[in-house]
Amino acid sequence: MADICSGLTILSFEAELTVDEKKLIYLRARSAGLTFCGCAHAVFVCETAAKELYVPKRHRELSVGILGLGNLGKQLLLCLLKKTTIKPTQIKISTRNPAEGCVPPGVECFFDNRCLAAWADVLFLCCLPSHLDRICADLHSHLQKHCLVYSFMTAVPVKRLAECLGHSFVLKPQYQVEACDTSDLWLSCSRVSEALSDPSLIEASCPLAMKGLNWVCGVLYSLLNICTNVCLGSSEALSLINSIFAENCMNNEPLNVESFITNIFFFTQQRSFPWISLVDAQTKKTPLLRLVKNNSLE
Repeated sequence: MADICSGLTILSFEAELTVDEKKLIYLRARSAGLTFCGCAHAVFVCETAAKELYVPKRHRELSVGILGLGNLGKQLLLCLLKKTTIKPTQIKISTRNPAEGCVPPGVECFFDNRCLAAWADVLFLCCLPSHLDRICADLHSHLQKHCLVYSFMTAVPVKRLAECLGHSFVLKPQYQVEACDTSDLWLSCSRVSEALSDPSLIEASCPLAMKGLNWVCGVLYSLLNICTNVCLGSSEALSLINSIFAENCMNNEPLNVESFITNIFFFTQQRSFPWISLVDAQTKKTPLLRLVKNNSLE
């Protein structure tokens, strides 16, 4: 049988990159950076919800679902198990090939997106944009109201995803990875779960340094919704959020009710915050976004 690649030097290992191809090398670093930042921030959100809210306030463990077990899904799984207090039995995975998914003991792996959606408190979408219609058809009407859908489908706007899911509690990372200046740094984190111990990578992944102000606001509003779900009053919710963010991210300026909502008529400290649409929180000018912008400029 003839070798159809015979004579195609561009396919050989010795072939040098062309000038145009060399201009695209930065995309490898950008991809590595996005994977690292995505996993690092997901770990933060899950650990905060699990350790500060679910166990002490609801007296039950956080349920984490991962839809898709490709490279990102596997990296995320390892990060959650190694860098949080979340146990294997708290994680379930839905993938088209569960038999091929090598997961740690205790983690349940199957192919049933609807079952996963109905069970999870936090659901990570680690699938391709081309699968959007099928995934949304599976999840629609099966998600619990309090389930935080954390989407890694970067090509799908958060508003469109929410409409397709029929679910407004959707969080989507929105920041810029400057690969040109930090290429070597991002390329050094081939194993994200191990790289999360590197202080330089942690510092580089700070959302405030990555033009991710809308995402920061989305995270804060999502934590506020979780506080509402576990029946915390506004005073207790603000105390918790201030203890997490005030020292490092908010210039030590305490957040109050007006930092999050404008209509505070008849609002009391014992009353919980109203349920807030994360779509609006990530796409509109909120009181919190104005505050974060002002603090980031100081």
